[in-house]
Amino acid sequence: MVDIKSVGVIGAGQMGSGIAHVVALGGYDVLLHDVSAERIDQGIAQIEKNMARQVSRGLIEHTAMEGAMARIKAAPELQTIGGVDLAIEAATENEDTKKTIFKALQPHLKATTLLASNTSSISITRLASATDRPDKFIGLHFMNPAPVMKLVEIIRGIATGPETYDIAVNFAQSLGKTTSNAEDFPAFIVNRVLVPMINEAIYTLYEGVGTVDAIDTALRLGANHPMGPLELGDFIGLDTVLSIMNVLYEGLADSKYRPCPLLVKYVEAGWLGRKSGRGFYDYRGDKPVPTR
Repeated sequence: MVDIKSVGVIGAGQMGSGIAHVVALGGYDVLLHDVSAERIDQGIAQIEKNMARQVSRGLIEHTAMEGAMARIKAAPELQTIGGVDLAIEAATENEDTKKTIFKALQPHLKATTLLASNTSSISITRLASATDRPDKFIGLHFMNPAPVMKLVEIIRGIATGPETYDIAVNFAQSLGKTTSNAEDFPAFIVNRVLVPMINEAIYTLYEGVGTVDAIDTALRLGANHPMGPLELGDFIGLDTVLSIMNVLYEGLADSKYRPCPLLVKYVEAGWLGRKSGRGFYDYRGDKPVPTR
């Protein structure tokens, strides 16, 4: 069985940097890659900021932070990732983009390297088919934000080998995570339930049933959710919400998964939520305010 010591993370955005954060704290050497050195630097700076927050709250020791930060290295060239024991792709939620990454990485991989995708909805079987090692390919779906959320969904493709599965489970649990097995169906478990709820909340706004504030207040207080569904959509990224709804709609051919036209309009406008400064809330002032 492969002994995981080094991990490559492809994508230094919100999810990729969060995964790198958790993996480095878990004692693994981490190589962080993105399309530009600037984005890698931004990702590492965000990791340091988030770890410092954990130290200030007494969640980790300062020595643990120093050790973890020393284990994270920038990898501006994708081929550098080929020498790791486990490569985790955490790029944008687009099947073609993910397949392109795996195909570009393939010539540089050592024979024993395991591959994983952090996809939140796309078929692991299809992604694995774009590689030379579908038996060594698995879905490791970390929840956002990865340093805080305890769950990792484990998704096996049709060709995923039992050894790959065992290594993936042991690896996730070594990070202090709880694992949940999901079959390789569109959006798996968490997003199969969660994202249609967000989409339905958007329909509720679209149809004038309630305002942004009324909908989020109702779900926070009426269902004891820590975050209202529209606020949560902004946090996830409305482009990602739309991508997942499209995967569900196309993959299951059921009209109940049709993306709300208002969601489509917001994404077309570039109103993607927190990361763009505007979504169902406007984040450009001192505090978020509803846009509608």
